Amino acid sequence: MEKRFVQWIPPVIEEGKMTQWHWIVRHVKNFVLGLYTDIGAFCYINAKYGVDIGDNVQIGAHCAIYSVSTIDNKQGKVTLGKNVCIGAHTIIMPGVTIGEHSVIGAHSFVNKDIPSYVVAVGCPAKIIRSIR
Repeated sequence: MEKRFVQWIPPVIEEGKMTQWHWIVRHVKNFVLGLYTDIGAFCYINAKYGVDIGDNVQIGAHCAIYSVSTIDNKQGKVTLGKNVCIGAHTIIMPGVTIGEHSVIGAHSFVNKDIPSYVVAVGCPAKIIRSIR
């Protein structure tokens, strides 16, 4: 465990209310948050169809995670594996799984699954290299 997480405590997450770190979850009953996570300020998580965030995940500020999209009527559980890093201002769309230890660059738009141990960036996000 990283030194900065020695005193980590789970955030208090209430339906539609900002946490003490200024991020918000809708449909809290369908939201699973792993241990030692770090979610940046002003993130929005819509867990209507499920959002699972693994242990040791870092999510930059101003990100959005959607398990439902009313524009194109897509819906599906979003899963972020252990040790995933998501850059600031990234959007993750319904039904997406991001595999363990993957990194998503800032300002990316993730609309399809990303495997484990890769770096992906862009709009839409594309894999640019492996991590080993």
